[in-house]
Amino acid sequence: MLMGPGPSNAYPRVLAAMTLPLLGHLHPPFVKIMDEIKQGLQYLAQTESPYTMAVSGSGHAGMEASIANVLEPGDKIIVGNNGIWGSRVVDLSGRYGAQVISLDKEGGQTYSLEELTSAIEKHKPQALFLCQGESSAGTMQNLEGLGEVCKANNCLLIVDTVCTFAGVPFYFDNWGVDVMYSGSQKALSCPPGASPFIMSENAMRKLKNRKTPPATYNLDMNLIGAYWGWFGNQRFYHHTGPVSQFYALREGIDIACEEGLENLWARHQAMHEYLWEGLTELGLKPFVEDPADRLPTVNTIKVPEGVDFAKVIANAMDFYSLEIAGGLGPTVGKVWRIGVMGHNARPLNMDMVIQAFRKGFEMQGKL
Repeated sequence: MLMGPGPSNAYPRVLAAMTLPLLGHLHPPFVKIMDEIKQGLQYLAQTESPYTMAVSGSGHAGMEASIANVLEPGDKIIVGNNGIWGSRVVDLSGRYGAQVISLDKEGGQTYSLEELTSAIEKHKPQALFLCQGESSAGTMQNLEGLGEVCKANNCLLIVDTVCTFAGVPFYFDNWGVDVMYSGSQKALSCPPGASPFIMSENAMRKLKNRKTPPATYNLDMNLIGAYWGWFGNQRFYHHTGPVSQFYALREGIDIACEEGLENLWARHQAMHEYLWEGLTELGLKPFVEDPADRLPTVNTIKVPEGVDFAKVIANAMDFYSLEIAGGLGPTVGKVWRIGVMGHNARPLNMDMVIQAFRKGFEMQGKL
């Protein structure tokens, strides 16, 4: 059972969809599937943007596409760098020739609207990057109010939702987000390989008015957008889409839409709270101090002094075939990470995780 930060276990319907016969990547039935993916993502992201798709690739492909298409050499970007994903965007943006202003924070902390506003007004960047759910540290960034600040300063708002999409509230249009990318293998409970991706009108305007073409052919949204029908009814071949992966993604989106956003968000929050009730009884404490900053979909648990964190992970796999993850980036050796996402966000799974921790502590004489 995959109870780490992702991938999550897939829904049986999703796995069944992948066994269907292949279609051609521009056959009308497959184009219809692409349209259904687009429509479902628009609902889940609460947007009417026509510039909605799934990038063929993992979340890193979505990350690179977001930078490569709206930043030109010399453009400034402010990066909220409070975990591994911020640090990777710092690296990636520099590779595309951007001037990077890294707002560094310790893992487990988030940014206030006031400090982000101050940084934007001081540096006048072309873009601001934030990770809504920083899975390496278990933090959830508040995005409300940032869209208005960015718009007033001619700054695009880029948001990573890889581990939050369909698991916590997100409003692309109402929050004024300009570029969003996500992943299929987290709260949507699909196999990895397709990344939900959305651009606003402002972001598209920035792309169309570039002085230089994007320094990537594979992720150029002028070209991929034409494949997805962004610019009219006629579609143009750019690459062969991952046919079976898109079958799976459509099915996972359909399952999410059947449950409904409010129910989805409520279920993930309820299972997050249920998990912590059991962990607290074992004496465990959250890594993120402020409850408002805690990420429901990827929970970070402090490793108590004197406990061998790696043995707890190994015991969970050996006795229960259950994945518990350690830290990543700034949290290596400091935390365990538990995913509460999609198909796995159920009481039975939470009970198994709690029991695995109990067994692990007993074997080390800590209970």
